[in-house]
Amino acid sequence: MGLFSALIGNAGTVTVEELKNKYGKLLTDNEDIELGFKLIRDTFIFTNKRLILIDVQGMTGSKVEYKSISYKSISRFSIETAGTFELDAELKIWVSSEQNPSIKKQFNKSVNVYDVQKVLATYVLA
Repeated sequence: MGLFSALIGNAGTVTVEELKNKYGKLLTDNEDIELGFKLIRDTFIFTNKRLILIDVQGMTGSKVEYKSISYKSISRFSIETAGTFELDAELKIWVSSEQNPSIKKQFNKSVNVYDVQKVLATYVLA
């Protein structure tokens, strides 16, 4: 992920191996990482069981919130692809019956948003 993309808030892909090394202790038995993305200091991981949002807080980054969202609680989601003159694609996720999206993330063009959509569709629509 380029520095410019990170500074403007766009997420880039992180390898599954890197995610397992850093966050493997968060996974349950029989839970596998499907995809993961990093946004400046924060990370979000799609597993075969849930979505994990890792929010690094504070100046030093020593405080970290690990938010786990069950795919069953996701009521809908949308993917907006990057246009010709746009730098990013956008993911929106609604949890339960909220009117506004609970989660909004932007991806740089290096991320295949169709892969993100496929993982969500696989587990949310199951």
